[in-house]
Amino acid sequence: MTAGTARGNRRDNDDSGHDELTAVQAALAAEHAAVYGYGVVGGRIAGDRRTEAQAAYDGHRARRDALRRVVRDLGGTPQAAAAAYELPFPVPDAAAAARLAAELEDRLAAVYADLVRAGGAVRRREAAAALREAAVRSVRWRGGGVAFPGLVERAAEAAPADSASAAAGAL
Repeated sequence: MTAGTARGNRRDNDDSGHDELTAVQAALAAEHAAVYGYGVVGGRIAGDRRTEAQAAYDGHRARRDALRRVVRDLGGTPQAAAAAYELPFPVPDAAAAARLAAELEDRLAAVYADLVRAGGAVRRREAAAALREAAVRSVRWRGGGVAFPGLVERAAEAAPADSASAAAGAL
């Protein structure tokens, strides 16, 4: 699906409200996965990084809850979290946990980039703030960043625009 052509703040596509709901649902699904993933990270990380993981976990829970309200406000039924998620790689130690946290944030940045594109003015601002927060957390976990957070995944895979919403059960 496309978000429609934007001219100023006006959308030319009558489906833009549906596209916005789809993008918000994808962001909600990604936040569900991030909450799960940070539960794994928190169990493997130690010291000061545990405090960082807890702050990220709390932030993602809050954003997830806010997105549930947005979905309802847009007339949808919030997507439920999966019972479990498949991790992208084994997480046996603190180093792997830090890599997982960076991966979670990278994936969130991609989903929020889609929401920036699909959302109305208010939603774009909120999504841009969430994308920025994900990019900053990714840099902290990884120790380095990329020029355009949220778009790296697209360039690497040449994936369709709506591919940021991962299948249920996958992080």
